Amino acid sequence: MTTLTTETARFGVVSYTNQDVVTFDDGLVGFPDLASFVLIAHKDDSPFRWMQSIDQGDVAFLVVDPAHYVEGYAPEIGETEVESVGIMEETPRLVYTIVSIPPGKPEEMTINLAGPIVVNLENGRAKQIVIEDECYPIKHRVFAKKQKDEAA
Repeated sequence: MTTLTTETARFGVVSYTNQDVVTFDDGLVGFPDLASFVLIAHKDDSPFRWMQSIDQGDVAFLVVDPAHYVEGYAPEIGETEVESVGIMEETPRLVYTIVSIPPGKPEEMTINLAGPIVVNLENGRAKQIVIEDECYPIKHRVFAKKQKDEAA
């Protein structure tokens, strides 16, 4: 198996094999030209992963399995979307959502429930699905807002 490398802004040189590559035929929403990514663990015991672009070394998205923060997350995904990456009912898959963390404010972290990423683990093909259901917002706040102390 051939080991390849790519230069990244966040991680320096990243080594990977063709089997590690996740391929988006249509790119991601807002990034249609970025097709190839590798998943990198954030930390050993962390639910977060970095989805690092192979096409553009300065682009990486923090992702997480939405079930880690949203119990019962199960949006309706059309057959054509899952079939486009070869997913059948028995196909092993991963589901991720993109995480946004405002600089210096991790307590304001949000996840994009309206744009899940589905990865077929058998063939490495992936697709970002657009969910048009107001139950699944683009910016779902992970942690409850802290109430300000109103004592006088």
